[in-house]
Amino acid sequence: MGIEIKTVGIIGAGQMGSGIAHVCSLAGLDVRMNDRDPERLRNGLATVNGNLLRQVSKGAITDDQRRDAIERIVPVDTFDDFGPCDLVIEAATEDEAIKRSIFNALCPSLRPETMVATNTSSISITRLAASTDRPERFIGIHFMNPVPVMQLVELIRGIATEDPTYESAKAFVKRLGKIVTVSEDFPAFIVNRILLPMINEAIYTLYEGVGSVDSIDTAMRLGANHPMGPLQLADFIGLDTCLSIMQVLYEGLADSKYRPCPLLVKYVEAGWLGRKTKRGFYDYRGAEPVPTR
Repeated sequence: MGIEIKTVGIIGAGQMGSGIAHVCSLAGLDVRMNDRDPERLRNGLATVNGNLLRQVSKGAITDDQRRDAIERIVPVDTFDDFGPCDLVIEAATEDEAIKRSIFNALCPSLRPETMVATNTSSISITRLAASTDRPERFIGIHFMNPVPVMQLVELIRGIATEDPTYESAKAFVKRLGKIVTVSEDFPAFIVNRILLPMINEAIYTLYEGVGSVDSIDTAMRLGANHPMGPLQLADFIGLDTCLSIMQVLYEGLADSKYRPCPLLVKYVEAGWLGRKTKRGFYDYRGAEPVPTR
């Protein structure tokens, strides 16, 4: 039997961390959220409240539910404050070295039975688990972005993940009202193994001059019935995250078809990371996004 999860710790208050805090608190779970940047932590809490207010305006929840959810999220300064947590989810940047250092620092603050999870979208769960003192209680819980909207959550077991950990994680995801899909521990799992090479190919299509930003996105929206063009989606995900996932695929599978497009590399080197920096394949600094190519 797995443990019942009542209190959740979240490391990282960015887009993913704040989204996970949102759905956990709305499901009646107590949440403790940490970020090394105090301003990002404040912004994350403000984002949760803003998104809850949007749900109130749409009639999806009541204002009482919003207030209760916000009260359940407690910002914390150190990993020691995660002591009472049943589950701690890491939602930091998609960088293996950073994630491993977080787990190294985190584990001494936790009870022996506490589960640890990562929201990584591509990195080996087995390798990350090896940087903890509890690989049998470690699992990948990959939420989709934006978390409050997207229904799917990928569960990924490492080689050492025990059945009770998996069962507890599955029950946790279902309590949030999400749908579970299970992936083996291969680079980028299921969703990004399929999605990111498509985005990378769209960037190659732009790089090689086959079409403009607008023509490529229009073609896929209207020709393939995608709700968002691949370049627009890349900006939404973050071009640095797209590059990190493609590098994991390229290095992990040793296949040239996963080579990141040089144009993607160039945009990341320029600091044009998409919506979060207001420049990517579109320029977001004006009233309407404008294609940059």
